Amino acid sequence: MAARFEKFSGSDGQFYFRLVAANNENILRSEGYTSCESCDMGIASVRQNAPYDARYERSSTPGGLWFFNLRGNNGHVVGTSQMYPNSQAMEAGISAVKREAAAAVVLELV
Repeated sequence: MAARFEKFSGSDGQFYFRLVAANNENILRSEGYTSCESCDMGIASVRQNAPYDARYERSSTPGGLWFFNLRGNNGHVVGTSQMYPNSQAMEAGISAVKREAAAAVVLELV
């Protein structure tokens, strides 16, 4: 299966999306949105900002795990990665978002 954005509603009544790679690994997840339309705008923002390396904020936890946030051109976080065991794995995750986001289909699980 190809990469995809999965849209779904949470138990809190908000809408979310996750970017799932072709290998079924979750590589990016969203914050909660109050409407389905806002969630769609979040997906559009990921598509728009994914190609630009400067939009990725790389971080690590005190425990040594690595993750990244993708920021929109307004500076807001539009997606957060899973935790990675090292910076190389995190960079591979960033490469996957850059490669997969533009062509990923959207599946509505709501």
